Amino acid sequence: MGRVQMGRVAAGLSVMSLLFIFGCGEGGGENPVVFPPVPAEYADKHMPDGWWMDPKIVAEGKDIFEGKLDVDVNCASCHGRDGKPKKRGARDFRVGENMKHFSDSFWFWRISEGVPNTKMKAWKTKLTEEQRWKVMAYENTFAHGGQPADHSKEYVPPPAQ
Repeated sequence: MGRVQMGRVAAGLSVMSLLFIFGCGEGGGENPVVFPPVPAEYADKHMPDGWWMDPKIVAEGKDIFEGKLDVDVNCASCHGRDGKPKKRGARDFRVGENMKHFSDSFWFWRISEGVPNTKMKAWKTKLTEEQRWKVMAYENTFAHGGQPADHSKEYVPPPAQ
């Protein structure tokens, strides 16, 4: 096998690995999706007390999500106004089974820093920390029939296999 062919094979394997790691195959089959650990700088970040269930916070998150406050920040353009992805690769926020596998720290990290090798941008320069939490509170409603959901229980990661 020549150097060019080996390079193509390696690139293909890298892409396949990233798809596996970052959840494109999140259908809940026999092969669990492996996600990277939350970096230390985000590990202790958590939704402010009471925000998951606060209708005002959720409504403010909706305005941010839909680009009503800043046209450059429009989560709905990829993730859909109803949480159903409009663009390939965008996470489907309506699937509660998949959403519950992530801690609030994980979501906050991904919104803040983006997801490498995907179209998910880092939003920490466009949104304040408070705004990012509000967007998360709103996004969470898609998996709960459009209603805020209680997150008072401690997050427990899925068992390693």
